[in-house]
Amino acid sequence: MIVVTGAAGFIGSCLVAELQEQGWQDIVAVDDFSRADKAPNLAGKKLTAKVHRDEFFTWLDANERFVQFIFHLGARTDTTEFDKAIFDELNVRYSQRMWQACVNYGIPVVYASSAATYGSGELGYADDHALIPRLHPLNPYGASKNTFDQWALVQEEQPYFWAGLKFFNVYGPNEYHKGRMASVVYHGFNQIKASGGVKLFRSHRPDYADGMQLRDFVYVKDVCNVCLFLMERRKDSAIYNLGSGTARAFLDLSKATFAALELPERIDFIDTPIDIRDKYQYFTEARMEKLKGIGYTKPFHTLEQGVADYVKNYLMLAKYR
Repeated sequence: MIVVTGAAGFIGSCLVAELQEQGWQDIVAVDDFSRADKAPNLAGKKLTAKVHRDEFFTWLDANERFVQFIFHLGARTDTTEFDKAIFDELNVRYSQRMWQACVNYGIPVVYASSAATYGSGELGYADDHALIPRLHPLNPYGASKNTFDQWALVQEEQPYFWAGLKFFNVYGPNEYHKGRMASVVYHGFNQIKASGGVKLFRSHRPDYADGMQLRDFVYVKDVCNVCLFLMERRKDSAIYNLGSGTARAFLDLSKATFAALELPERIDFIDTPIDIRDKYQYFTEARMEKLKGIGYTKPFHTLEQGVADYVKNYLMLAKYR
């Protein structure tokens, strides 16, 4: 039995799909299942059980002997939310309970951290444990993820295998419910279909041209492949970066979207909203040597490959993973 928390969300539901494609049929989905707009993410997927997150630890007490692995992907992920208490409850304390349960019951676990922990990147993007206490995230979401990473690293009691994954800019199918937090591919596709053009945030720094803000965009299918690799390997417990390893411009992302649609480019720029302007990352790029060093060799999608698959096989067909 494989447990996926955050299973109704973007990455969680794609992971459920990938597990099932790889032959894993005994899957338990954990979420709060309160949002109707997330329901299609799990529609048609065969699940052993759906467990509300508030009831999960009671459920686990009764079923722990059947659980082989936990993917703890459930979290509050809104980078524009500034109520620290929400993040403390869902991203820190709930994750600490999950960790302790995995220790008590001998269950291996992979949990979601985030590249938001790196803040403005002044210390670089190496997944070196020694750097983690020195990081300065730019928002409460990133701070909550870094708080848990720090806590995990100093625990004397640990699950026999655990890994934290610092997700960079993940894009792909099943993100449709995320609203403002959905990827620029998703928003760009919708803008193009509605108006024929795309609006990108203007740069508010003199060292970056408009549209040339750089992020490490990683396709959700690559994220799922890494999750399955870690589940099958169950060695080398650590915190790992999970990006493509290559920073690309938002302009590249938009051009790839137009190319996938086979339409002429029309790109305009708008001011970055005031509420996120000072918290905005202008460059992220995952150092991926650590993950590759433990034997991960599968190639990642290039930006153009990932965007083409997403646009042609999901967005244009209004399809879920």
